[in-house]
Amino acid sequence: MAKLMKLHRSTNHRMIAGVMGGIAEYLGWSPNMTRLLFVIVSTVSVAVPGILIYLVLWMIMPNATPNSYERF
Repeated sequence: MAKLMKLHRSTNHRMIAGVMGGIAEYLGWSPNMTRLLFVIVSTVSVAVPGILIYLVLWMIMPNATPNSYERF
């Protein structure tokens, strides 16, 4: 799996906007596990709705380009 050098929205692991896929690629985690963790934390946390966090990340995270990935 290619790893992102900076935090970007993923082009490879995109379901809605690629936010969770980009975070997973950056951290070297499984995209599905990252999504599941986000849903669990968003459901448990009443203080900050997860959908707002997702929308903010969608707006501020740039799309990944081929140059965004490390070369092995």
